[in-house]
Amino acid sequence: MSSHPPYGTGDASYQAAGGSDGLRRLVDDFYRLMDERAEAAALRALHPADLSASRDKLARFLSGWLGGPRLFAEKYGSISIPSFHAQWPIDAALAESWLDCMAGAIALQPYEPAFADYLLAQLRVPAQRIVQASHNRHQSGKPT
Repeated sequence: MSSHPPYGTGDASYQAAGGSDGLRRLVDDFYRLMDERAEAAALRALHPADLSASRDKLARFLSGWLGGPRLFAEKYGSISIPSFHAQWPIDAALAESWLDCMAGAIALQPYEPAFADYLLAQLRVPAQRIVQASHNRHQSGKPT
């Protein structure tokens, strides 16, 4: 039987991800894969040429989202992930591209298989919400 609390309880997920250093490695691998994979070109095109700020924001967001220090809020304030991303026309194919790059990055980490599966499953939830929010905004004709 495992000695750690279930993922999603307290900071168990944050700890399983390797804390701040582990999340920075995950994010670095994620963006590297996004840069390298031809099938992620459309996704990469939505990001700035310099990914420094994107890397920082994602690592900080994941810290708080996984139960660790709320580093994103400390530096950037609060954020609604679906509402923020709705400014871009993000469809299911882009969300899957993002999830595929993240799955590749997760596979490169020394995570327990159960945590790797848990993390990817959890990331699908905001990805689906982003697609829905983007669809709603762009279908309603609201300005971007």
